[in-house]
Amino acid sequence: MVPDIIGHMSRCTAPVYGHRSASAAAACPACGGRSRGYGSYSYPSYSYPSYSPPQSSGGSRSSVGASGSSGRPRWSRAGSSVVYTPAEVRTLTPVRESVEKRASLPDLRDVFLCHAWDDRGGAAKELHDLLESRGVSVWFSEKDVALGTPLLREIDKGLAKSRVGIVLVTPALLSRLRGEGIADKELSALLARDLLVPIVHGTTYDALREVSPLLGSRSGLSTAEAPMVDVAAKLAELVTL
Repeated sequence: MVPDIIGHMSRCTAPVYGHRSASAAAACPACGGRSRGYGSYSYPSYSYPSYSPPQSSGGSRSSVGASGSSGRPRWSRAGSSVVYTPAEVRTLTPVRESVEKRASLPDLRDVFLCHAWDDRGGAAKELHDLLESRGVSVWFSEKDVALGTPLLREIDKGLAKSRVGIVLVTPALLSRLRGEGIADKELSALLARDLLVPIVHGTTYDALREVSPLLGSRSGLSTAEAPMVDVAAKLAELVTL
């Protein structure tokens, strides 16, 4: 029996070519046609695991606007709960850059609030109060223009001494713009500077574009998307240095 096994192994091609398939085993002069006994062995075949690169444990990193839902602008302080859309970040970034360039100028108000006369005790005052409660200094005609003082002259001074112009766009303002009143003159001065943020309240940008295409072409904030208190929070972060 032993010589028969040795003779079988001397003729077997497995040590050289291997029996990795049925056809290879069948072609072997020693193993072909044999299915049992000592002569039926074949060398095992090995499969090699494929390489997979390691996965990062830190997760993916996203930039502003990558998520499509919200982003944090670079001027938003750590721990802030104020949420911005990517469009708002793009809109406000040039204004922030202008604010920073004017940071060294002395005695500037943070904000010049342009509004319709009819809104002075309503939406305009609400926005003014919300901003001042957050430490923002606001030029507001109701408190900054004394009786008997030339209004246009005071408006010119207020514009010159403010970092940012805010236009509160309401149905009342649209009506004033059609009549080319004082609000229209304020807007002309504000539009000449790259420091203008429209705040649409109780109306739409479509309605604004019908009355003032130039102002309507400026992106801003809308209380239809966030309440006035949130708008004020974004403006406060925008002008705080």
